[in-house]
Amino acid sequence: MAIRVMLVDDQALLRTGFRMVLQAQPDMEVVAEAGDGAEALEVLRATRVDVVLMDVRMPRMDGVEATRKICGGEAGGRGEGVEGGPRVLILTTFDLDEYAFSALKAGASGFMLKDVPPSELLGAIRAVHSGDAVVAPSTTRRLLDRFTPMLPSTAAQPGAEGIGRLTEREREVLLLVAQGLSNGEIARKLVLSEATVKTHVGRILTKLDLRDRVQAVVLAYETGLVRAGSGGS
Repeated sequence: MAIRVMLVDDQALLRTGFRMVLQAQPDMEVVAEAGDGAEALEVLRATRVDVVLMDVRMPRMDGVEATRKICGGEAGGRGEGVEGGPRVLILTTFDLDEYAFSALKAGASGFMLKDVPPSELLGAIRAVHSGDAVVAPSTTRRLLDRFTPMLPSTAAQPGAEGIGRLTEREREVLLLVAQGLSNGEIARKLVLSEATVKTHVGRILTKLDLRDRVQAVVLAYETGLVRAGSGGS
């Protein structure tokens, strides 16, 4: 079944460009569009969507607030194969964008620049639809490095108190996830099978009560497991 995609951007020309790229894929279908966050929430209540491509800077309701409501279950519109509702993939013009960082904290599953090559965008959509998250791009790393130290610690954030329950191996895997490594890269680094790494990641998310890898990365920064500017690419 095709991945149902919704485009949310206040620039109609950009939506047209993205729609042309996505509609050319045999496994994707653009089922809805919106010009701002408020319109997106209305459309989602009546439309089944799997992945939302979300701009962050829009009139009326920006992408951060819309993402918070979608990931909090307020928008309805559960999509096929997406547990808990649509996944949100943030698209922005700006490399280091505080709005995009806020959207990641609000529950978005990834962050991409609008001028990303089509192949990378398509890969990101497929990744978030399958339940993974887009955390490897260097832009996301720099975004976290830039803004995490400027924000107050959120010790009450879901998962923060569970760090101590992780095994030594799980902490090791979490650190590598936070550095932007894929399961395959972690497997090679730790000399484990990729299936074993996937199991560790699943247990980490469960123990920390996190939705996906992006939330794991943010939590690792905010709890000091990873310091801004350290490790990774």
